[in-house]
Amino acid sequence: MTGQQDRWTELTGGQAGEEYARRFARLAESGHDIHGEAAFCAALLNEASRVLDAGCGTGRIAIRLAELGHRCTGVDVDSSMLAVARRTAPGQEWILGDLAGLDTLGLDPGFDLVLAAGNVIPLLASGTESTVVRQLAATLRPGGLLVTGMGLDAAHLPLPEAPLTLTDFDTWCDQAGLTLSRRYATWSGEPYQHGCGYAVSVHARPAV
Repeated sequence: MTGQQDRWTELTGGQAGEEYARRFARLAESGHDIHGEAAFCAALLNEASRVLDAGCGTGRIAIRLAELGHRCTGVDVDSSMLAVARRTAPGQEWILGDLAGLDTLGLDPGFDLVLAAGNVIPLLASGTESTVVRQLAATLRPGGLLVTGMGLDAAHLPLPEAPLTLTDFDTWCDQAGLTLSRRYATWSGEPYQHGCGYAVSVHARPAV
């Protein structure tokens, strides 16, 4: 644990859970598909895979993946978000913790897929990003996948400017022993082109 406040907490004060849940409820009610991330991940998984949703928020993705038959654990530093997740899916595993201290949370390694969606990486505490990527990689089984989604400019972030670049992120992944497998511009699989404001990346831990 670093004790340093992450950018998400600086933005929300750690009190965003209920409003975040209402926002996605409104989207669902208006006919929007709110399960794009879960569908993307499910297409990469075998049946009954182990998934770690790192920065799980209100549990929207982990709950959907569990409905699809996967074994999901959610970790988040925001207790207001986890309160919604626990209320919605009390039978699932929800852990309050800082991703920079993931190795202190008692997780069993060997996850088939680790997900960090919803701008988790850009909203980490400044200076902890490489540590978090390394610890996420360490929870994967050989051949496991790290799937991330992140904004790369102010139009796709709740920040005035992006605190990192894709080059930074790929460097941290490389240092953690991960290899870029594929990259898209959206969760629906639109091709990524240089200059896109959003990137969905799949990095793999070597199988041997």
